[in-house]
Amino acid sequence: MDRSLSKEEKQDLLAWVDKISFSRPKRNITRDFSDGVMIAEIIKHFFPKIVDLHNYSASCKTQQKLSNWSFLNKRVFPKLDMDVPEEMVKKIVTSTTGAIVPVLSVLKEKIEEKLVQTFNNTPQYYDTRSQEKPFSDVEIQQAEARIVAQLAELKTTETKVKPQHMMFYTEMNPATIRQILLEKELQVQDLQETLKVFQVKVTKLEELVRLKDKRIEYLTCLPETYKTKLQLAG
Repeated sequence: MDRSLSKEEKQDLLAWVDKISFSRPKRNITRDFSDGVMIAEIIKHFFPKIVDLHNYSASCKTQQKLSNWSFLNKRVFPKLDMDVPEEMVKKIVTSTTGAIVPVLSVLKEKIEEKLVQTFNNTPQYYDTRSQEKPFSDVEIQQAEARIVAQLAELKTTETKVKPQHMMFYTEMNPATIRQILLEKELQVQDLQETLKVFQVKVTKLEELVRLKDKRIEYLTCLPETYKTKLQLAG
């Protein structure tokens, strides 16, 4: 967690954070995450059942900040196979410059790993080139069928947007503008959820390609297997 990030890695991390909707505007990354509330909101964004935001209170008081981080370390981070050392927590709580960046980086990695694990229920196969038991063609086909079924469940329906009469904001009253902005915000949230589904789909398709390669490798090895059996029989 002490590893320093490159400029590109930091930019990628900040872009990832910017895609998440928070309960308060982001102003300064060092202070924004000091009380742990926005960390809880990031996890809630991806895994709603893991975090209950009522357990975290936004605060500028050190004791409350420490309490929030302590709760994260005891109840939430273990579910992501993650832990933030006490010394690191103290640095974050006191808004030490740069202290939150490596924690956010690890959190991003752990979330991405858990997203893959959540949708990855296929068994692990042995390599045919090893001396252990090789996978079978039937097992590969079963795994492929499971992935295809999972992808089918991830299908999303296109949001049908009703055409609206074009109006300029100067022609609208404040209440109408607020309503339009609210609708736009909801549309953005829907699109973010769709994007997450597509990211999972990409992961599943990549896994399907790997299984196809395994099957090709298995079928390619079949003649050699039969040849060995004939030699043993003779």
